[in-house]
Amino acid sequence: MKYFVILAFLAIIASLGSALFFMMRDGQDGRPKTNNMARALAFRVGFSVLLFVCILVAWKLGYIQPTGIPLR
Repeated sequence: MKYFVILAFLAIIASLGSALFFMMRDGQDGRPKTNNMARALAFRVGFSVLLFVCILVAWKLGYIQPTGIPLR
């Protein structure tokens, strides 16, 4: 589960990086604007939702346990 979370975070960061790249490059030098940035941000939202759902399912199935913060 730990490796899945790390992989999901890396996919989210990569998607943000590609959105930044397309934001800076699209529409320059007379080229038309594309919707690559919107697609990259949509993938980021999808990866984030998928990560959240997978964490909830793993918790329900008992793969991960919450440790909690001890109250004083």
